[in-house]
Amino acid sequence: MTDFRQLNEQFWVSPQLRAQDIPFAAERGITLIVNNRPEGESSDQVSGDVLAQMAAAAGIRWLDIPVTHSGFAEGQLDSLQEALEDQQGVVLAYCRSGTRSTYLWALTMARLGKERAELARAASAAGYDLAPIAPLLARLGKGEPEA
Repeated sequence: MTDFRQLNEQFWVSPQLRAQDIPFAAERGITLIVNNRPEGESSDQVSGDVLAQMAAAAGIRWLDIPVTHSGFAEGQLDSLQEALEDQQGVVLAYCRSGTRSTYLWALTMARLGKERAELARAASAAGYDLAPIAPLLARLGKGEPEA
């Protein structure tokens, strides 16, 4: 079952994509898919290469920004920011559960000046909690200091 969750008008997240999700994404107006899952992270994941080929056939751009469980690097935020600046449509990012994709989005948005409370509300509405990255958000963004 497809589980796309909207964070804002331009950005959606999802748990691991499957082959049948690509046509669904195209039908929903997705123009870029960002793969935040390292290849071979688990034996049950669909290969990013297979999904990238399907996305290309459906007219969807593809970008790999793998995020491991060891955390986030400046280059990952740079890559997502550049992709968003160049993007004219809707982005769908995915990882195993959607959490790392949500975190990467929130950190990038915080660095661009979005309010932390606004980011937290958007993530919460999509079923994600930004509390584990609150210190990073505080360093990168603006808004009320952490209590």
